[in-house]
Amino acid sequence: MTETVEALERGRELYAERAWKDAHEALSLADGERPLPGADLELLATAAYMIGRENEYLELLERAHRAHLDAGERLSAFRCAFWVGINLARRGNMGPAGGWLGRAGRLLEEEPDDGVERGYMLLPRVFEQEAQGKWEEAAATAGEAVKIAERCGDADLLALAGHEQGHVLVRQGKVGDGLALLDEAMVAASAGELSPIVTGIVYCGVILACDEAHDVRRAREWTATLSRWCDGQPDMVAFTGRCLIHRAEIMQLQGEWPSALDEARRAAERCLQGENRWAAGEACYRQAEVHRLLGDLDAAETAYREASGHGREPQPGLALLRLAQGDGEAAAASIRRALDETVEPGPRSALLPAFVEIVLASGDLDAARNAGEELQRLAADFDSGSLRAMADQAAGAVGLAEGNVRDALAALRDAAREWQALEAPYEAARVRELIGRACRELGDEDAAGLELEAARSTFADLDAALDVARLASSLATAAPGDRHGLTAREVEVLRLVAAGKSNREIAASLVISEHTVARHLQNIFAKLGVSSRTAASAFAFEHDLV
Repeated sequence: MTETVEALERGRELYAERAWKDAHEALSLADGERPLPGADLELLATAAYMIGRENEYLELLERAHRAHLDAGERLSAFRCAFWVGINLARRGNMGPAGGWLGRAGRLLEEEPDDGVERGYMLLPRVFEQEAQGKWEEAAATAGEAVKIAERCGDADLLALAGHEQGHVLVRQGKVGDGLALLDEAMVAASAGELSPIVTGIVYCGVILACDEAHDVRRAREWTATLSRWCDGQPDMVAFTGRCLIHRAEIMQLQGEWPSALDEARRAAERCLQGENRWAAGEACYRQAEVHRLLGDLDAAETAYREASGHGREPQPGLALLRLAQGDGEAAAASIRRALDETVEPGPRSALLPAFVEIVLASGDLDAARNAGEELQRLAADFDSGSLRAMADQAAGAVGLAEGNVRDALAALRDAAREWQALEAPYEAARVRELIGRACRELGDEDAAGLELEAARSTFADLDAALDVARLASSLATAAPGDRHGLTAREVEVLRLVAAGKSNREIAASLVISEHTVARHLQNIFAKLGVSSRTAASAFAFEHDLV
């Protein structure tokens, strides 16, 4: 008996110290000697959750629920039933989840209407309304829960409902209001005011919302805070997978690709260990993105498939992979399908930059222009630096393809400044490549060469193999030599003509319009004194221009 009491006391102390593995061991030992009461079973359940044993967590919560009922502790029994239901719903087990949430609701039938438990029971309704796309109703319901939490002084409910309301507002495009609520919830989490599991839920939920809002600076700051929280609990498994995913995403943006790949791999392992397949899919998707950027297309293909297998939509990355593999038709079909299925502003804004790039490559300027204009509207609504950079980059690429080079160059300069301010070297280099092409269109070969060389140097530093290869031709064209009066851009066009490419294929390759290609061809014919594509091709071969 004495040993049981000592183990229980030791378990409680370890729980308070957030030593989850040792707390789990001590509390399990005490429970094995003599079944624990409901409150201590809740401690053991939380410790099990934090070390990644989610099935055990649910079993222990069910035991705690029954123990509280036997002791006449109806509200404590409600709390356990509520969390069992919420976690089953998160897993997609909607039948059992509904049963447990129904049981929780019945426990409140004889309780006062103004109790905090009524606020908790509003959360499943918020999730249901979100799933149905009823954003106004979801925000209002979450707001009701916030008011109950404030009146009752319940920090957990206030953070859960507030961060959910903030997330809904972000999805509606009310980004400023949403981010303010998310920041408030995050302050409570980082100040240690919340219970352990709610702390992790809020951390991960807020950072996810920052991602959807394309608020890179906020995501970077809160990810660092989450990392410190995770690092302070070395034997914790829950939430660490999500933390590693966020860290991998930040590292990818900053150009730290090998480190990002390592973090994403660790994240997948932790997520599977914690029985979170959806998050594991997100980790696999992040691996695929880095592999694609590094030019390892086979590894990227495998990782995208793994992400899909875990339930993560592999777009837009998979469509960009198809484009890199030379299958523009499949790329266009995939990205069009994904965009057609997506209605929320945040998720659409994540697809639109890839959509513009892919349909431009296929020569569909109208679709690219429309998508770019939508991206501009979303960037204005979200007031996000990264989204503004994406929108300006898309506008510049479309303008360049249409022959509106001066307007395109102005937009691209704005995009470059935004990416540089966000410390995103790869994205900045992609823009500088487009700036180089624009300068070439304007006849400024010196500026074009400098921009293209700067982009190539960054790509080489990052090991972006496909980008380095793509730029090799442009840089070779920019090199001095006898061009027989042709501009560097006209030499590029001539080389593609000699390779048997059609005007449409040349336009897609150089990201310009077919009208611009035709104009270049007229200039080439006049300067070389030829009258056909065949004669121009022969001239190119005879004078070592290919």
